[in-house]
Amino acid sequence: MRLIGYLENGVRHIGALDGDKVAPLGTAAAFYSDTAVALAAEPAGPSLNLADLEQAPAVPETARVFILGINYLSHAEESKRLGDLDLPKHPFVIGRFGSTLVADGTEIPVPLNEGLDWECELAAVIGEKIWAATEDNAQQHVLGYTGFNDVTARAKQLETPSMTLGKNPDKSAPIGPVIVTADELPDPTGLRVQTRVNGVTKQDGNTRDLLFSVGQIIEYITDTITLLPGDVIATGTPTGVGAGRKPPESLHPGDVVEVEVENIGILRNTIVDRSKSHK
Repeated sequence: MRLIGYLENGVRHIGALDGDKVAPLGTAAAFYSDTAVALAAEPAGPSLNLADLEQAPAVPETARVFILGINYLSHAEESKRLGDLDLPKHPFVIGRFGSTLVADGTEIPVPLNEGLDWECELAAVIGEKIWAATEDNAQQHVLGYTGFNDVTARAKQLETPSMTLGKNPDKSAPIGPVIVTADELPDPTGLRVQTRVNGVTKQDGNTRDLLFSVGQIIEYITDTITLLPGDVIATGTPTGVGAGRKPPESLHPGDVVEVEVENIGILRNTIVDRSKSHK
């Protein structure tokens, strides 16, 4: 099943996408209260036209976002040059605010005084509450997989040891365009992940090169934090970020950035001047 999020009277809903039609599955809050029941239930109403919907992230507003730093060997070499960061011995987990999540097609405003950088990623969405997972059973608790663009205010990220500001610009985390449920995509290994800016390929990696697998990441997180339905784990980015290019590059108003994850789809977002972006 391919899941999308959309707004109905200002409330976030989840639907099952089939071509250009969407079968409503209820509010995001209700859907994530019991994903197994929600996926097995009959549609909550007649099919909707995708083109008529205002899309939203297909996770609850309460979702927590865990992003992985330096989780591809190629990006580790890049990170060493940029920020003198060593290859991690454990998953390098960074927190993102759920409020930064946006849907496919949403405009991304540039912060004051700097450009933005791109990071294509595969993300896992948690389907049920999980504590003390093991690497072997962790993926049983994954609802599905989606694309993620960890758009970063790189100057802010590198100015201090804390990455909080650099990793949380407003409206900077496109997710989607769909969640492909784990029954259709049971193994996230070997998926091609790419970034294109204005049609030019900037990143081209494969999830087989992850240093820490989805199972290992979930195991590491859940010996400390209970993961909840709808939580997002973005698994890191391969080499080719803008700051690591020669000369360095960044995203500016008018640029169109695409992140594509094999078997999931393409996230496409336009960068805009903050003064022209809706609040």
